[in-house]
Amino acid sequence: MRTLFKCLAVGALIASAGCSSSGGPKYTPAELVDIKPVFKLKTLWTASVGSADRYIFSPAIVGDRIYAAGAGGSIAKIALDSGNEEWRISADMPLTAGVGSDGKTIAVAGEKGALLAFDSDGKLRWKVQTSSEVLTAPVVGSGLVIVRSVDNRIAAYDAETGKRKWTLDRPSPALTLRAAPGMVIVGPTVVVALPGGRLLSLNLTNGGPRWEVLIGEPRGATELERMADINGLPSVYGRDVCAAAYQGRVACLDVVTGAMRWSKKLTVGAATGMAQDERYAYAVDEHGAIYAFSREGGQSIWRNDKLSHRGLSAPVALGRYVAVVDYEGYVHFLSREDGSFVNRLSVGSSPALTPPLLAGSTLIVQTQSGTVAAIAAQ
Repeated sequence: MRTLFKCLAVGALIASAGCSSSGGPKYTPAELVDIKPVFKLKTLWTASVGSADRYIFSPAIVGDRIYAAGAGGSIAKIALDSGNEEWRISADMPLTAGVGSDGKTIAVAGEKGALLAFDSDGKLRWKVQTSSEVLTAPVVGSGLVIVRSVDNRIAAYDAETGKRKWTLDRPSPALTLRAAPGMVIVGPTVVVALPGGRLLSLNLTNGGPRWEVLIGEPRGATELERMADINGLPSVYGRDVCAAAYQGRVACLDVVTGAMRWSKKLTVGAATGMAQDERYAYAVDEHGAIYAFSREGGQSIWRNDKLSHRGLSAPVALGRYVAVVDYEGYVHFLSREDGSFVNRLSVGSSPALTPPLLAGSTLIVQTQSGTVAAIAAQ
């Protein structure tokens, strides 16, 4: 199996911000338009955990605590309300993905396929070797730490002891994105995004498949054209799980049965997953246009292309709004009803390659430079 870099190691995510494989400009990022804010925004605090380097890092939020890490090996536990660090430790090795946590166990992936678990005080609990490099943040829950390595092996380890509980191997396409398709625990299952356009649900107890659905069918004459990896973290809301496939489709399924609810052809980029609220599902295409679809049947509600080629993150839904982060570190807020801009805030000059996370009414953003910022409406 080979992995693909576009522009930079995370370049397929940056490519939509205007670079080409030769390093020269391919598109011109859209100029920011003037907007009239309809509410006030404030950066509550910022912290730094070190650069993500050529990897993709996302924080984990558990209750009123945030766990974040950087490629240099720094891991921090941060109070959500104040931004104060409760502890900061070193993994004593470079990291390639993180963080996963349930508040009791904090898991990160280290170089050469290492998997490390720490307790709530930041003390190393165990370290094991996985089958190959891990680029996707581990997920922690139901007493397990689950990882997917780049050879497409999914493995579950006992959160207390590090003992391997089960593994499952899936075939890999000849060419895949060097991105971070995610996993999410839903009740007694874990839903896993896979290369080749597949979404897979596994039983947490033994790793047995419950369902597997093809969302983005590989097509084309070349390996590059046939790439159809599922991008980002599967979005779960109620019984719906939605996902986006690179160069393929966006789709929503029944999370229990895997039955397809609806799907739409949409050429999404390599960075973006989907988001949902009680009314709509949201996606970003390869050029940076943001879409809203009806959750019920997938009907198109609106499209906003005013942020084209600005290297957008996956969207996040928050109340009456939807937010994305661009390659210059701007967080853009749009109305969920019509896609119009309602506010904008800068968290620095670095992109965020994972979607913002919602902690109550606070938005948490981690940028590639390592800044972790908390944003709230006033």
